[in-house]
Amino acid sequence: MTKTQRILAAIALAGAAAGLAAPAASAAPISPLTLPDLPSAPGTPAGAQPASVQEIGGQVGAGLDQLNQLMELPNQLAPVIAPVQPLTDLAGGLQ
Repeated sequence: MTKTQRILAAIALAGAAAGLAAPAASAAPISPLTLPDLPSAPGTPAGAQPASVQEIGGQVGAGLDQLNQLMELPNQLAPVIAPVQPLTDLAGGLQ
């Protein structure tokens, strides 16, 4: 066995041992995750920047909801576009 093969075998053995130990470690109860408040720069007006990680998460969630509504716009416009679709296809074919 070469030195490289021995090193790879040792890494594989360590990975297997860690994989066997993982189910025992995951059986322990998980404590809730608490996030600290973010520090604010001195002199910034109140409300100018988010004060906590939870507030940032709420703003990101609201933005994702708006993006999802924008992604649904073509589906909502399909009934309006359907009657004109043959004309637009014809106009596209004339180019």
